[in-house]
Parts: sequence; C-alpha cells; structure tokens
Amino acid sequence: MRAQDVMTPHVITVTPDTTVLDAAKLFVEHRISGAPVVDADGHVVGVLSEGDLLQRIEIGTDGSRRRSWLDFFTDSNAVSYVKSHALRVADVMSRDVVSVDADTSLQDIARLLESRGIKRVPVLRDYKLAGIVSRANLLQAIASSGASATTPAVSASDREIREQLMKELEGRPWAFAGRNVVVSDGVVHLWGVFRSMEAVQAVRVAAERIPGVRGVEDHTEPYPLAPGF
Repeated sequence: MRAQDVMTPHVITVTPDTTVLDAAKLFVEHRISGAPVVDADGHVVGVLSEGDLLQRIEIGTDGSRRRSWLDFFTDSNAVSYVKSHALRVADVMSRDVVSVDADTSLQDIARLLESRGIKRVPVLRDYKLAGIVSRANLLQAIASSGASATTPAVSASDREIREQLMKELEGRPWAFAGRNVVVSDGVVHLWGVFRSMEAVQAVRVAAERIPGVRGVEDHTEPYPLAPGF
C-alpha cells in the first residue's frame, strides 16, 4: 500500500494568518490534534499541533522558564514569549515540515513517524497538499487488510474504487471530511466518526454502486452527544 491508498484527502487546514483562537476552535470542532498550515498557493509552509498551543497566556500556562547556558546562544525566554503570546498561527507553528509523496510506501511512512516522533505527515502531489496520513490511518489499513508483518499490495481496481468513491463523496454535506476509507480486495472499509447513521448508509449506497465493490464493512463510531442529550 502507498500513501494515496490510505490518506485522508479532505484535510482540515489553517493559514499563517489564522488566529490562534480560531485554530483552537477548529481543533475542538473537528476533534483533531494538528493541521497543516497552507499558503494561498496551496503549499504547506508549516504544521500546527496541539502541543504548539499548550503554553498560552489565555489559560495561565505561560510560566517563565529558568535561564540556562543555551540562552547565551539564543534567547529561549523570548521564543517562549512569542509562543505563548502570539496572535497568529505563523508565529507559533512548526516550520520544520516533514512530508511524503503520494507514492511513498506505508513501511516508509511508519518508519518516518517513529523516527521523528510525529503523529501525522502531509502527503504532497506536485508540491501541493493532497492529503494526510496519520498513525490512525496506518492502523486502519492493517485492520482492513488483516495484514501481518508484510504490507499487502493494492490492486489498480482497489485504488480506482477508492478514487471513485472519494470523488462521489466530494462536496456532499453528509460526507465525512477528515474521516477515511480503505479498500482491500474489493471490500470498502469505512472508518471514523459519523454524525448520523443516515450518513453511513449514504456512503454505503455510494460505495455499492461502484463496479468491482464486493462489499462494505462499517467500522465507524457514533458522533458523541453533548451532555444532557
């Protein structure tokens, strides 16, 4: 399998000019812990994670740090001040972007996530954001295929089925932006959190209409209800 076979294509993104407050609201609303930072041309210029938002003056977690010998070379307290007080994503995001191509193998992605200690990696096509692969996507691929030590190959038809389904779902208000689909041996596996069973049914119907689909397996979770419902 390759990145394009498991990546989430509809990615929640922010821009360098997005406010930190709006980014935090976006994370909560979509139940995500990170997002690529994309410029006006669609290029990934950074990554914002929940870790970048932990030390903030708004919640009183911006405690000053004891100076060390490293401050002789770079004023770490000044860096911490920027992280905790800045209003725009551009000032708090990580600029060291690790990315992969759509054809990168899952083995290589798994090694990259482990070696860099990261949870997700943007997938680029023609230097622009095409999707994102997270640790959850890798686990979904394993669970969908029943793989053991080796990663199974994906036939052209499996890839075509996934591409057709993603195209059919694009722009549908009931579709699941940010969730995922894995196709293995003609079987469509649905993953993620859906707002309603009707949405799951609609995706199943869309998948069953695609030539070559042998079945649809539902691994989705119900959308969590607010307290009191």
